[in-house]
Amino acid sequence: MSAAGGRVALVTGAGQRVGQAIALALGAEGYRVAVHYHASADGALKTASALRGLGADNAVFAADLAQPEAPAQLVDQVFAHFGALDLLVNSAALMRRLPLETVTPAEWDETMAVNARAPFFLSLAAARAMGARGGAIVNIADHLAHESWPRLVPHGISKSAVEAMTRQLAAQLAPRVRVNAVAPGAVLAPEGWPADQQQAFIQSTPLQRLGTTDDVAQAVVYLAAAPFVTGAVLCVDGGRHLR
Repeated sequence: MSAAGGRVALVTGAGQRVGQAIALALGAEGYRVAVHYHASADGALKTASALRGLGADNAVFAADLAQPEAPAQLVDQVFAHFGALDLLVNSAALMRRLPLETVTPAEWDETMAVNARAPFFLSLAAARAMGARGGAIVNIADHLAHESWPRLVPHGISKSAVEAMTRQLAAQLAPRVRVNAVAPGAVLAPEGWPADQQQAFIQSTPLQRLGTTDDVAQAVVYLAAAPFVTGAVLCVDGGRHLR
């Protein structure tokens, strides 16, 4: 077993895509993993099965993080099951394509509730659960905090809030809890992304390729274990932040 030593990690949105990859990477490092999901029940069960294949203790938890009471309840459930919490990875997010000219207050509120409010209150609840021995929080931000794409403006704004939250909480929760973020670029091609647009994106990215979910997962593994790093936003975007 690695230096993780059976510590407990809660990964939100672990039933699909990046969250699933993060959960598996942490399981491979020796973490006991709390697999959170909302709509992706089948994916969460697949994550749990894959973790068992790695020999990683795990449990599955359902929660709708758009509900104000859900973050604290989720952390309480995880702590009750495992008896500890050492790492929180805020990966769950909505990425809704919303035309700027027709976006509604309800759509805005839903995006902010899941992408910004939930990670904030999850972090506060996790910090309490971590107790005196402390722990780490890793937020999943997005390169769209720094780029403006049509139909993804509310999403980009919500991820800007995640980066600001990372810095604010890192200062306030130190030295007991470290708080960092990973800001991925395109690591999975969105469904329906036209080939010509995808190629143009690749050509305008310094490393001239898309990333992988494992690129993000390994960045999370690093930040979870880096004892002298807090308040950092690690760009895993092929260099797009240099443009």
